[in-house]
Amino acid sequence: MQPKVIVVAGPTACGKTRLGIALAQELGGEIVSADSMQVYRRMDIGTAKATAEERAAATHHMLDVAEPWEDYSVARYVEAAAACCDDILRRGKLPVIVGGTGLYIDSLLSGRDFAAREEGDEKLRASLAAEYEALGGEALLQRLRSFDPERAGKLHPADKRRIIRAIEIYTLTGTTITEHDRRSRELPGRYEAARIVLGYADRAALYARIDSRVDKMAEAGLMAEVAALLKEGVAPDCTAMQAIGYKEAALCIRGSIPEQEALARIKQNSRRYAKRQLTWFSRWEDALRISWQGKPDFERARLLSTEFSRSRGIS
Repeated sequence: MQPKVIVVAGPTACGKTRLGIALAQELGGEIVSADSMQVYRRMDIGTAKATAEERAAATHHMLDVAEPWEDYSVARYVEAAAACCDDILRRGKLPVIVGGTGLYIDSLLSGRDFAAREEGDEKLRASLAAEYEALGGEALLQRLRSFDPERAGKLHPADKRRIIRAIEIYTLTGTTITEHDRRSRELPGRYEAARIVLGYADRAALYARIDSRVDKMAEAGLMAEVAALLKEGVAPDCTAMQAIGYKEAALCIRGSIPEQEALARIKQNSRRYAKRQLTWFSRWEDALRISWQGKPDFERARLLSTEFSRSRGIS
């Protein structure tokens, strides 16, 4: 039997942190964040990171674990987050995984082994990158197609990073990414999860909530936060600065667009991201789904979630 955990997921701005804290307090748990951008230090406002007050209400893990200039992979997240969950379980407490990055959550829950895929060779990668620039994406995609047609069929010639990575892994291991993934899917899951998905019954209400949150981020100093990151030398094209809110704010600070245009783009991109999140979490067939009707009723959500979790053997 796999260790049990709770997952609180859903689109941005739907109250995941608040419900997660309530469940951690109710069931003797600790929060394990599953947000691909909240791992970065000094990126607090734009990522809606848990406040000091919220962190005092329940122990939080997987926040502020990387510098903004680092590339933080899903493999690195799974290794660190699994270590947190296992430590929480050893201490007799309950991991409550809270976040909106579906890939992180699914990868953590699965038994997927990222070790082989995470190993790399800088010289080989640089050589393939040079080939990509010289020959073009279609040439390298054709090479990938010769030994992994399934993976190649999912990629576009412009997808430089993924094409190079697929060729690199095959060159180093003799096994395709497709085969690595197939073997991983056959492994037993790492944890047994009671999954709870929050959302709004009315999509327009969710979008209004997102717009309001962006306005509050601006009032809280989002532009100043991004300016400080740029001033300390964080490159505008690094992974962290591609996060919604940071990319647009950086364009504004560098004089490419006015502030109101930047905020409008943040709202639009956040709404698009929420739509993708809804699509991802709709695949979870065994989840408890709580759709807010008007103003969120967190007490009712806590009761429903607690009852659901206990029905899954969590107490």
